[in-house]
Amino acid sequence: MLDLHNHTTRCKHATGTMNAYIDNALSQGVSVYGFACHAPMDYDTGFRMGFDELQDYLDDIEKLQQQYSGRCTIRKGLEVDYLPQHLDARVLDADVDYLIGSVHFLGNWGFDNPQFIGEYARQDMSQCWRRYLQAIRDMAESGLFQIVGHFDLLKIFNNPPTDCVRETITQTLESIKSAGMALEINSAGLRKPIGEIYPSAPILREAFALGIPITFGSDAHAVEQVGFGRESALNLAKEVGYTEMLDFHNRAPIVRPIP
Repeated sequence: MLDLHNHTTRCKHATGTMNAYIDNALSQGVSVYGFACHAPMDYDTGFRMGFDELQDYLDDIEKLQQQYSGRCTIRKGLEVDYLPQHLDARVLDADVDYLIGSVHFLGNWGFDNPQFIGEYARQDMSQCWRRYLQAIRDMAESGLFQIVGHFDLLKIFNNPPTDCVRETITQTLESIKSAGMALEINSAGLRKPIGEIYPSAPILREAFALGIPITFGSDAHAVEQVGFGRESALNLAKEVGYTEMLDFHNRAPIVRPIP
């Protein structure tokens, strides 16, 4: 099993040592484990590492690769917020195995942050979904990323996509397919108010029909979250029809069978 989306304390809102994350993953039979902590950015700096920490983060992972050699394949990744005006070459050109592209903001609104949940009452959610999906489409078309992070994150506080954006969802998936990106099955949604994996089963079925590959991530911000909901994620993938998943090394995909 693989788990490519996990965080570290460098993001300032996670707990636990990197060793503890890996040890917990190993105890669950994970053979490929990836750190993809929030990449540095000159915005929202309270929820990510600084640029001066980036090399130390990568060095820490390389040390762990040596420490766990023969027991676990450890990948170097970054989760990058797709905010075009804040993208930085130091991140985009970093020596990593993959970049996860994610959308956490609509304008200045961090819609997945509970601190700003009051903003939902002032928003037209159909319009928000259109803006959100357009951002993911733009991200895919940029060609900068290997993995789409938590595709339907905007549903986090019980605001699933409205019927009027079904066509937009299809167009967005088609952009992901054209970009050759993998869609992450992210189990963190099971820990959130929506209580549902990202992406939902209907969206994943459509992705399968389009031939979009998948990968898996716990999106763990604490040691006990490593592997949370893994069986549900695996079962969903199998029910939809997936038999293979993607690992990444030096930004190149590696096809692995789903166990």
